[in-house]
Amino acid sequence: MAASMTTLYRVRRFKNGVAQVLATAATLFGLFWLAWIVWTTLRMGLASLDITLFTQMTPPPGEKGGLLNAIFGSVVMSLLGVLFGAPIGVLAGTYLAEYGGTRWSSRLAETIRFVNDILLSAPSIVLGLFVYTLVVAPMGHFSALAGAIALAFIVLPVVVRTTDEMLRLVPAQMREAALSLGVPQWKVTVQVLYRASLPGIVTGILLALARITGETAPLLFTALNNQYWTTDLSQPMANVPVVIFQYAMSPFEQWHTLAWAGAFVLTAFVLLVAIIARAVVSRSRIVHE
Repeated sequence: MAASMTTLYRVRRFKNGVAQVLATAATLFGLFWLAWIVWTTLRMGLASLDITLFTQMTPPPGEKGGLLNAIFGSVVMSLLGVLFGAPIGVLAGTYLAEYGGTRWSSRLAETIRFVNDILLSAPSIVLGLFVYTLVVAPMGHFSALAGAIALAFIVLPVVVRTTDEMLRLVPAQMREAALSLGVPQWKVTVQVLYRASLPGIVTGILLALARITGETAPLLFTALNNQYWTTDLSQPMANVPVVIFQYAMSPFEQWHTLAWAGAFVLTAFVLLVAIIARAVVSRSRIVHE
């Protein structure tokens, strides 16, 4: 009996060791390619970085220039995408967390969660095609507004999921204490629940912003590109992801240089947003502790 137990223990330890080795190898394999991509982007991007990148417009073929109009377009459309998608996402997440558990609304809440999961996993190019059919085709031309709407569809499910989860993490005692004092439900949500879950909601919005910053496919169907400076939201507008795509596919060395510089700028921005999001979460944990 003791011998069989010893043999079984050794077999389990062997299997556990094999599983750990395979899991570690898979992790190192993924990290290797990630590090290679980041290193290549930093090496080529830093070598291509220049002050003219932020002071000059996108150049014609064979000439030097910068990405000023593309950076401006990306900032405008990304901020508009967050402005359109985040408030709706916060309200929808609030409904799911605070009102979706009642008998009459539980089925609606489950439907909203199901649709939100579909949006969360849908390819961005599909969302771009949807906005093209909904906005671009009736207008008859591409526009920055259509690009912002496409990005808002990407922001929306991320914020809905984050808001829902963060509000559910707020202890029920806080709700009960506020309600027992005669505070209306909407004031409990605004003054108690939002205040307690604000760091998590802000983190979700920042992560959604980092995600849409590098989206190319939906902008190809909506905002397209513009070689010139424009602030008209009803017209095509330059943006960094589409410029990178077009310049990287071109045969011109100057455009390749700008594409690497644009990739570096996007990577640095996403990294900065991720660091800010982690800092917000860490600060909120310290405050609560």
